[in-house]
Amino acid sequence: MKIFANTDLGKARDMNEDFYYIATDQDELKLYILADGMGGYNGGEIASRLATASVKSYIETNFSGIEHDRESILKLIESSIEYANMIVYEKAKENAELVNMGTTLEVCLIYNNKAFIGHIGDSRIYRIRKEFIRKLTKDHSYVEQLVEDGTITKEEAENHPKKNMLMKALGCTPYVEPDVMVKGFLKGDVILICSDGLTNMVKEEEIFEIVKSNIENSSNKLVNRANEMGGYDNITVIIIEND
Repeated sequence: MKIFANTDLGKARDMNEDFYYIATDQDELKLYILADGMGGYNGGEIASRLATASVKSYIETNFSGIEHDRESILKLIESSIEYANMIVYEKAKENAELVNMGTTLEVCLIYNNKAFIGHIGDSRIYRIRKEFIRKLTKDHSYVEQLVEDGTITKEEAENHPKKNMLMKALGCTPYVEPDVMVKGFLKGDVILICSDGLTNMVKEEEIFEIVKSNIENSSNKLVNRANEMGGYDNITVIIIEND
């Protein structure tokens, strides 16, 4: 597998509250995590780092002790996110300045040509297969709910004033229910994990074109393109190619 990743402050923020982790060639577990933090003071930065570290630690500690079937791996990912939620939630209670901090979270574990995914918030995971890009995750946002209900169109959602209002995030409540799923990850497939600093600036079709044109430099190009379009938020991109 080939991995490309990039994170950037963007043009409007004073602090990068995105955080990510990518496995190296030497790591037995092919684990990839992205978190986009939120909260006053430096709460967002703390939440995203803490969530990432907690999930990584939980999965690495427990993976060898489970059955390596579909249900067991999905349960492990779900439990790791529930654990991270508890850690972030408890941390926020320790300091008044960290109240209401939280984070989105994307977890992707590649095992046996499958992608085991955990998701909460409005960061996204896409899969590119041949000539198609497909969003695998569903945004846990107010606007996404309006689209699902048929109240507004996808086009109207792109510029909705409440576009960034989350219905679900990690660390904001004592308990959380993440989405978990498993998807095929075949030879030639590409998985793209990103924060909304990319998808709010660059349309899916253009993301697809940039990745397909030159995958080696695509994470850098996507960040640059988001900044060209305004860079209103932190931008993080992880690209995993199953070569």
